[in-house]
Formats: sequence, structure tokens, C-alpha cells
Amino acid sequence: MSEIKDVGISEIISELKKKKKKVNFKLISEAYEFANENHKGQLRKSGEPYIIHPLQVAYILATIDMDEATICAALLHDVVEDTKVTYEDVQNKFGTEIAELVDGVTKLTKWQQYTTVKEQQVEDYRKMFLAMGKDIRVILIKLADRLHNMRTLKFLTRDRQIAISRETMDLYAPLANRLGLYSLKWELEDLAFKYLYPEDYRELVEGIDKKREERLIFIEKIMDNIRLELKREHIEAEVTGRAKHLYSIYRKMKRDNKTLDEIYDLFALRILVNSVKDCYASLGIVHELYSPMPGRFKDYISVPKSNMYQSLHTTLIGPKGTPFEIQIRTWDMHRVAEFGIAAHWAYKEANKDKKSVVTVQEDKLAWLRESLEWQKEMQDPDEFLNTLKTELFEDEVYVFTPKGDIKVLPRDATPIDFAYYIHEQIGHKMTGCKVNSKMVPIITRLKNGDIVEIITSDTPKGPSRDWLKYVKSTVAKNRIQQWFKKAEREDNIIKGKDLIEKEIKRIGMNQNELYKQEYINAALSRYKFNTIDDMYSAVGFGAISSSKVISRILEEYRKEHKELNIDEKIQELAKIKRTNKNVSNNGIIVKGIDNCLVKLSKCCNPVPGDDIIGYITKGRGVSVHRTDCANVKELLEEDNRIIDVEWYKENKQSSYTVDIEIFANDRSGLLADIIREISTLKTKLIAVNSRANKEKIAITDITIEVEDLEELNKILKVLRKVDSVYEVNRKK
Repeated sequence: MSEIKDVGISEIISELKKKKKKVNFKLISEAYEFANENHKGQLRKSGEPYIIHPLQVAYILATIDMDEATICAALLHDVVEDTKVTYEDVQNKFGTEIAELVDGVTKLTKWQQYTTVKEQQVEDYRKMFLAMGKDIRVILIKLADRLHNMRTLKFLTRDRQIAISRETMDLYAPLANRLGLYSLKWELEDLAFKYLYPEDYRELVEGIDKKREERLIFIEKIMDNIRLELKREHIEAEVTGRAKHLYSIYRKMKRDNKTLDEIYDLFALRILVNSVKDCYASLGIVHELYSPMPGRFKDYISVPKSNMYQSLHTTLIGPKGTPFEIQIRTWDMHRVAEFGIAAHWAYKEANKDKKSVVTVQEDKLAWLRESLEWQKEMQDPDEFLNTLKTELFEDEVYVFTPKGDIKVLPRDATPIDFAYYIHEQIGHKMTGCKVNSKMVPIITRLKNGDIVEIITSDTPKGPSRDWLKYVKSTVAKNRIQQWFKKAEREDNIIKGKDLIEKEIKRIGMNQNELYKQEYINAALSRYKFNTIDDMYSAVGFGAISSSKVISRILEEYRKEHKELNIDEKIQELAKIKRTNKNVSNNGIIVKGIDNCLVKLSKCCNPVPGDDIIGYITKGRGVSVHRTDCANVKELLEEDNRIIDVEWYKENKQSSYTVDIEIFANDRSGLLADIIREISTLKTKLIAVNSRANKEKIAITDITIEVEDLEELNKILKVLRKVDSVYEVNRKK
């Protein structure tokens, strides 16, 4: 990880002079003076003057060769959010281009009211992505901002360290990865790893330090051999070795269930050459020197990743049977590998007299254009966040059309995903498919190199709702849902209206009193519906819950009636005697409450080790749910009924019921194999139900008893290894 060096405006300008012929240094100095003046008196949590932060952000961007407008915007990126400066002030002094970049990274104004913190967060993300769609430099500033914040995270409280690190790992590091900014991605991941898993981080650092000398000797010898052979073949090359990044090692240990002693490729070699021809010639040389490991060669030069990354990857068997990895690429490819879309930006800028904006119309940013399409339709904050995280993680599969065109799909994608990637109507008209010239079920998981042909009908029935269970891409899921929204709109309007009426009755309100036009307009505006029928249709379809809509209407009602409706929480808690700690019979501590009835919710069956929340029911004590329970988002609408709960370490209850769903390709003896594995683990099997659908997919539901989450995870791992099983899920 990079050391934090002191930088001022002179260091930023010096860095820019190394790489640029023409830079408006006067404009950059003016931006610095403006930011310095307006941040005067403000301090960071470290106690340092606030201006240090924008200077560091600007310096990070200068090191990846960004233009003067981006550097200025980086220096100014917090003035609108944290000072009295307005967008118009920045626009008048520095122009529209810089002002829009600053606005793109500025969070939504604090006086905008949102029902939940998560809703506020989602709208901030949405705003950032929309700005990013207009100009990719917005996200480059945001990533540099996050990187410096991560470098100085030690000054924050532990809860903030965890929250910021989790967001970094879930959102910003994958985003840097999708944009090809590996130099930022690795450091973001390693810093987040350090704060999320401090003990694992410390043990890994100590373990690697012990082996460093031995590994360096091993890798130096190999590099000398490769340099000598390349020189003999008159290939001009730079051969370097680097330690693999900490989080990538940790992830590999967890994924393969290995200790550090069993991870041999802690170091990777890199060969940088002048041409693509030299890349393949170098590959031949290293394969003559060392035996390649079967199945571990990847050609990202012929088939680049969607983030523009190009390189040859091969794993070889070194002395004493020790494997090591080599990456081979040209210098231009290396620049893109380090700086991704930033390198693409700098190239475009250098080759045009006038400034150019890299927008989502670029083919290399097609994934972002598709992301912006589904974002417009998605109102539910949880669905938005989950889809966003799924969209950003890069696991991909490369498949071909019959004409030889490459399509990049999410890992485990199906021919249904492929069809919708070709065109929306191809997906809607799909009736079958061929993979590698053989007819296969349309839910078959695709593999790298598959050639896919879609069979369509001129009189299609349209997609099946079952397809939503199997598609992996947001594109396919969104287009299937849109088809059903349109096809069943009238039914959804009736259903949605009924659900909203039931919700109003449930909370004990009068519909005529609550359903005023100004209240409804507020809900339509918040969730971006054009008409009340659009709202009803979305509720009926399940795109947004009726409780969320009514919560927004209630906000307006309370403003007018000056009511602070806290429901019955105070009354419920008044019946319960308070104390510091009380443990229920099922091993739950309800924080601050004694003599309270506690029930483990049957909808999600939490077990010790699960993250849990408590919900104060009406007259039935506290109901405990897993935080990932499907019903939790409904409960969170009533924040005043949520209460902190935790597992008691000295648990009284010895076993907990868990429901598991197993998906497999149907075959003879499958159920017997599943039951045998459970029996081998001496796990109590309470119930089992197995069925096969028309696509020859076997779906097996089992109910078992476990002591804790560790035992459950062990069982899930074993079941995933059963022949023909491809997915094992704990029911939510």
C-alpha cells in the first residue's frame, strides 16, 4: 500500500509537468487558492487542515495522468458540499465543465427528506452514476476521494471504519475494477481488508514477511533465466516480479480452503515488451523453459476484458514443482492495465486539439450504459443496491454467436441471458437454443468458448416468469420484468390499489383523510412515477412495497397535522421491565430489556452466528429475524419497532431448524446421494421434498437441525460438491 506523502500544489504541478505538454497551471493554482480560502478553519478528524484532503485527491489524479479540468474539480470537490459556495459560484469562476464535475461528486442536499438512510444513500449513488454517464471523470474523482479517505481511516471510530470499508469493498473497489483502474483497485481492497478483518490481515502480513526472503530468491532465479532467453531471441523486454496483493491472497485462501503455506504463487512475474508479436514470442519462450499448468492459460489480448484489460496469463511449474504466474503484455497494454479508462481518456485528449469527454456512448463503457437503463426503473433501495453490487462484480464468461462475434456475459449466464444481450425481441421470441450445435435446455449454464444459437418463433408466447429464477444478467432480468409489467399492467393496477388500501386499513387510518392529492403527488415525485396508475402498477408487480408508498404519504400527513406518530412502541416497552442484560431460552439477548418473550422467526430461522435484528410485535414480544431475511425490508419501514438483539455466547438452546433449497440437474440416485451426505455428517434431517420441473431441474427442499452457523456452512459446502448439484441456498 502507498505511503501517504505530504503534497502541496507545487507537487501536483510538478507531477503534471512530467506527463503533459500543455497545462493551464494558472487555472489549477486559482482552484487551489479558492478551495484553500473557503475551507479555512475546517479540520479533518486527524486534526489536520481540511485542504490537505483535496490536495491529496488532486495528486492521486495527477499520477494517473488526468487533465487540468479534473485536477481543478478535485481541488474543489468538497466546496459545494461543505462550505457556503454554490454550484453557480463555481460555474461563474471556473466554467461549466469544472462546475458539472464538482456537482457530480457532490451528495444530495441535506434538506431533501428521505424515509430511510438507505434511501438517501441510493439516491446519492444514482446521482453519481447519472453524472458518470455524462462524463466518466466524475467517478475518477470519486475513486481518488475514497482512496485518500481510506488511507486516513485510522482517525475514525471503529463503527465508521467498518461501514466505510464495507462500502469500499462492495462498491468502490469493484467499480475501479470495472473501469480497469487496477492501481486504485488493489489499494482500496487491501485497505478495506485491513479494517474489516484486522486479525486475518495481521496474520497474513506476518506470514508473508517470514517467507519473503525465500520467495524472492526463488523468483529472482526464474527472472534471470527468462531475461537470458529473451535476450538470446533478441526480444527487448523488462522482466519484473511483484508480491501479490494481500486481499487477493486472502480471497484465494478462503475460496480454496487453503493455508498460507499451501499458496505458492505469492509472487507474480510480468514481462513488458514492445509489440503483440513479442508477447506471443515471449509466451513460447517461457513455455519452453517451464512446463505450463493445464487449464491455467488465458489470452486477454485476443479477447480483452470488458474493462479494456489486455494481457497473456499463464501459470508454470517452477523448480521443485512450485507453481508461479507470469503476465505478458505490451507497454501500452500495461498503461491501460494500471490506469484503465483514465489511460483511454488521456489518449483521446492527447490526440485531439479540443477537449473531449469520454461518455457512456463509448463501446468500452457499454456495461455502464446498460446499468443506467435499469437504474431508471428501480425504485426499491434494497433491490437497487443488490443489483448494483451484482453488476459491478466482474466474473464473466466469453461466448460466441454463430458468426463468431464475442459476447461477454456474467458467470453462470444462460442462453436466455445471451438472447437478451443480442436484442430484446430475440429474448421475447426465444423458444429454444443450440450450444456448440447441440440442442440444450435454455437454462443451461454457458462456459467460455461456447457457440450459442438462439431459436425463435414468429408467434411467441413471450418470456416465462420462471426465467427470472435462472437469468444472471441485469439486462435480461430487467427486460423480462418490463415485458410482464406491460403485459399485465391492468391486473397489476388493480392488485396494487388493493394492496395500498389494505395497508391503509392495517395502520388504522382513514383512506379519505390520508389520500389527498398533495400527499399522493409527494409519493409520485419521490419514486419517480408519472401517474397514480404507474404507482399502482409498480406496487402490484412488486417493484415497490405498499408500505413504502404509504410511509411517504404519511410524512406529508404528519407535516400538516403536526403529529409525531411513534405507533405503539412506547406502550409496548412500558409493559416490559428494563435491565442491562437478559438471556431468553433460545439464546437471544434483547439489549436493555428483561422478562421479554423472544421468538425466532420461522420465515428465516436464524442460527447462532447469523447477523440478526429484533422486531417488537403487537402483544407477542420480540420476533428475531436474520438481517438478510426477505421480510426485513418491510419491518425496517417501522424503524420505531426495531430493537437491538444479539446471540448469547453461552447458548442454552442446542439446535436450530434450517430450511435449505438445492438445485441440480435431474439424475437417477440424486436424492439418495444428498441424504447420504447429510447422514455422513451426523446431521439430523427433519424433512425432505424433491421435485423435477419440465426443464429437467431437480429442486430439493430439506429441513435440518444445526447447532450454529459454522455447522450450517460446513453442510452447505458438502452439498455443493454432490454430483449434478449446481446451487445450494439457505432459504430466506
